[in-house]
Amino acid sequence: MPQPYPQEFRDDVVRVARNREPGVTLEQVAKDFGIHSMTLSTWMRKADIDDGTRPPISVSGSDLAELAEARRRIRLLEQENEVLHRAAAYLSQANLPKRLYPLVSELAADGIPVAVTCRVLKIARQPYYRWLTKPVTDAEYAQAYRANALFDAHRDDPEFGYRYLADEARHHGGQPMSARTAWAICSDNAWWSSFGKPRRSKARRPGPPVHDDLVNREFTTLATGPNQVWFTDITEHKTAEGKVYMCAMKDAWSGRIVGYSIDSRMKSRLAVNALDNAVAARAAQGMTVTGCIVHADRGSQFRSRKFVAALHRNGLRGSMGRVATCADNAAIESFWALLQNVLRRRPWATREQLRTAIVTWIERTYHRRRRQARLGRLTPIEYETIMTTQTATAA
Repeated sequence: MPQPYPQEFRDDVVRVARNREPGVTLEQVAKDFGIHSMTLSTWMRKADIDDGTRPPISVSGSDLAELAEARRRIRLLEQENEVLHRAAAYLSQANLPKRLYPLVSELAADGIPVAVTCRVLKIARQPYYRWLTKPVTDAEYAQAYRANALFDAHRDDPEFGYRYLADEARHHGGQPMSARTAWAICSDNAWWSSFGKPRRSKARRPGPPVHDDLVNREFTTLATGPNQVWFTDITEHKTAEGKVYMCAMKDAWSGRIVGYSIDSRMKSRLAVNALDNAVAARAAQGMTVTGCIVHADRGSQFRSRKFVAALHRNGLRGSMGRVATCADNAAIESFWALLQNVLRRRPWATREQLRTAIVTWIERTYHRRRRQARLGRLTPIEYETIMTTQTATAA
């Protein structure tokens, strides 16, 4: 029995259908994505119910009240989750002061009440409001003056260590301070003596591969049928709201993008979601993927325990190329080059606009209109349809 389509694919189809251009019918959108028009209507009706724009059938007044209360609680939980998510990202940045008051202001500007943020972060509101009236304290002003005096002394003679810089700031800059205070300021700003030992870079090379290279650049000869070799990688593109990251799974046999995932963060779940969506999409077509080789580079997302566990869970085999050798994954890199040429034609204001453009180009143009020479001037969808039909007839 065919499996249901991935939820991310359904959301993208509904988004494209809602934002379709004038004159484009739902039947045309359904045809572009290879689904039935009734299926698209069902997905859109369910999305309207989930968004609250259409009430469920036969809903009583008490049910509507419970639904409104449930939505209020869900909205509150979403706000609390956003607070924790933003707080973790905020405190993980070493170049920002580890204070939560600016974060409270940022969340308040995004519509999250101050009371909710303070309750989740377990901070009092009154000190926050006092901070709003006077963001910079007298102690911070004094620290800034001391830092300026130390910087002037370091600029005049880079050979001085922090003890000599403290003496210079005390005698010529008029800013007395202890040696420990001078060391803390110099350390935070990386003002070291030119005679000190050099600071080594913290940049690291990619870690060791968790899989052997099972492809060895045999991009066209290794795969003689569907779901034998998949290539995967992650690309990014800028919008006015920030970057958008996409992970895709490309079948080496037909060149079809069998699964993808798009997110605003490049974490291991991005690669895991793309893999799960690809497996679910092939299952919806009645295909099995057991034994398929999934080839990637040595990115941390593909070396993560979650991605390796997803490979084993679906019966797939992992494969990895060498360090800093994009040619080992050229099959997916060529697809990224095509996609980026399309996306660079105009600026993108929102992530949703860019996401809609990406999935529309993949499903409408790349899969169903762009013919490839190596496929006999056929599109990936035409090639898979013809070849699978011939195989079934021969069997």
